[in-house]
Amino acid sequence: MPHNNLFGPNLKHDIPAGLVVFLVALPLCLGIALASGAPLISGVIAGVIGGLVVGPLSGSQLSVSGPAAGLTVIVLGAIATLGSFEAFLTAVVLAGCIQIALGYARAGLIGYYFPAAVIKGMLAGIGVILVLKQIPHALGFDQSSMGSVAFGEKHNANTFTELWRALTTAHTGALLIALSSLLILVLWENKKLKQFGVFKFIPGPLVVVVISTLLNELFMAIAPTLALSNVQLVNIPQLFGDEANHVQVGPDWRALGQLATWTLAATMAIVASLESLLSLEASDKLDPYKRNSPPNRELKAQGVGNVLSGLLGGLPITAVIVRSSANVTAGARTRVAAIAHGFFMAGFVLLTPKLLNHIPLAGLASILIFIGYKLSSVSLYRGMYRLGWSQFMPFLITVLAIIFTNLLQGIAIGLVVALFFILRNNYRNAFVLQKGQDKDGGEILTLTLSQEVSYLNKGAIAKCLQEVPANGFVVIDATTSNYIDHDVLEVLQDFKINAPSRNIHLTLINIPDLPFANSAATL
Repeated sequence: MPHNNLFGPNLKHDIPAGLVVFLVALPLCLGIALASGAPLISGVIAGVIGGLVVGPLSGSQLSVSGPAAGLTVIVLGAIATLGSFEAFLTAVVLAGCIQIALGYARAGLIGYYFPAAVIKGMLAGIGVILVLKQIPHALGFDQSSMGSVAFGEKHNANTFTELWRALTTAHTGALLIALSSLLILVLWENKKLKQFGVFKFIPGPLVVVVISTLLNELFMAIAPTLALSNVQLVNIPQLFGDEANHVQVGPDWRALGQLATWTLAATMAIVASLESLLSLEASDKLDPYKRNSPPNRELKAQGVGNVLSGLLGGLPITAVIVRSSANVTAGARTRVAAIAHGFFMAGFVLLTPKLLNHIPLAGLASILIFIGYKLSSVSLYRGMYRLGWSQFMPFLITVLAIIFTNLLQGIAIGLVVALFFILRNNYRNAFVLQKGQDKDGGEILTLTLSQEVSYLNKGAIAKCLQEVPANGFVVIDATTSNYIDHDVLEVLQDFKINAPSRNIHLTLINIPDLPFANSAATL
């Protein structure tokens, strides 16, 4: 188990991992800002705060926060509804305050009630989406933002139409960079090569960024037709000089007088909190040390981050599973990696933005494709299938729903399917039915009720009692039951009243009397 102190032996793992996460997060921050209709620098501001503020405050060791693709539709609509980006920042500040209040109200416990099959389905679905969405970038087709995760795209396009267009217009230079990058990542995972220092201590994604950049520079020098254009490279907005991208620092507080501001703030707070809790749960499942993160502390940390992001001109922040997965893949041990990624983002964007603008998107796309493959491995599907249909179906439907809708809708659909199987299993497990014989050879049916008999078991028990044949012998035993719901007791009392009319000989063991249960029958 790694030490949790900031300056311990984990630094040699966390600092390189933080650099890798920064390289993956930067184009995602820019892409999400672009898809949200917000200034590009607002995505960078949110990414920096996600690392430098939320990172230290969060109780998670591996989760990484920043602008989330799941909020792009809400942000795009909010800016249009409120009339300006500055008014939208007011809603972001309010959303952060609501999240802090939710943390103190211990609302984070809701994260524990999401079935494991849905969480694993979310991870696998994100993995498939990463592969499908990043293949066009790996082929040099960079028409959509790298932060896009929804099935639908602009101009009536979708994930599969963009994939087809990319395949038919592949750029040879981008393809060579992507294939060489994937080869490096595969070699870096080889256990035999891990014995050597360079493979052990230098993250493969970092090597990919360096090699892909050098390859493109080589193409520019000796084979210009293979060289990538500016749209196929990272594009950091300039903060200084004549081409600087300016953002008004601070929200427009006049928006507090609009009801729409408060409505949008509540919506963002709920959606951002839910996405953060789900990502937190998923990150804990990816953690090789299986540490548990406190959800209420996470809500408070996210709330503080959103308050600051709104005040400084940034997008709303959540814990995000793509960057968290990259963090785990890069070998991070503690939250220092998330904090370091914030420092790297702030430092490089402020000091050397032109240097970063030489990085090919095809190389970064290869890193995300590799992460997606690991999130949605064949072994995961096999393992879930072996657990039975009650686990496999919610898992698989969550994956498919995320692919064909978006992250939050897909999770909601998966949750409905999981609840169906939970209710069905609860329906079936209300009791144990045993058939026996008395001393005269007559058949006796014995219903042994389960330890907890809830309202959900009412239908199964009622159906079983209705099917008891006339002239039979029935024993209902509640010896092991700690709790029997009122509605179930009514079913048992009604059966007790009607049994003599069917000549059913009934024996009740430890069934409590239900006051006024017979009142309806006597009217």
